[in-house]
Amino acid sequence: MSEEKKEPWLNYLALTTVIFAVCATLSTFKGGGHSTKSVIYQEQASNQWSYFQAKNIRAAMYHIQKDNLELEAKAIDKQRPDLYDKYQDAIKAADENMSRYEKEKNEIQANAKNLEAKRDEAQKHVQPFGIAVIFLQVSILLSSISALFKRKSMWYFALPVGCIGIFYFFNGFFTFF
Repeated sequence: MSEEKKEPWLNYLALTTVIFAVCATLSTFKGGGHSTKSVIYQEQASNQWSYFQAKNIRAAMYHIQKDNLELEAKAIDKQRPDLYDKYQDAIKAADENMSRYEKEKNEIQANAKNLEAKRDEAQKHVQPFGIAVIFLQVSILLSSISALFKRKSMWYFALPVGCIGIFYFFNGFFTFF
């Protein structure tokens, strides 16, 4: 039995293919993780905006109630002073509720905007990881074909494609651009 002599460049081809495969796997994992975070943050932000709208509606209801109470208080101002004082108390309570809802709306709005910023940050990482996966898979394909046909020139073509994939892989972590 004679064994075929293994060409030394095939060891380097195998090593680069493994590196490309590991980077592709990690890119898929990290890209999916950032995509999931993006969806979760979007859902949380949407919930906050819905909550904001509910508070806005309640504040508007108190504003309408206050306006009605003020009109009614003017109508009975001189006729029934004891009732007028009760109207003033109700107007004060409506004012306090309006102020409380305005404060809560501001807090909710800040929280929603913070969640949107987190969503945007997560989305910045998704695309580079996706592009990295594409280039890395193409380089793995080219490397496999190169090994199958023992064509070193094909491997030389796979290397820069893989390097582009690795660049996007690191860009996914650090977002260079």
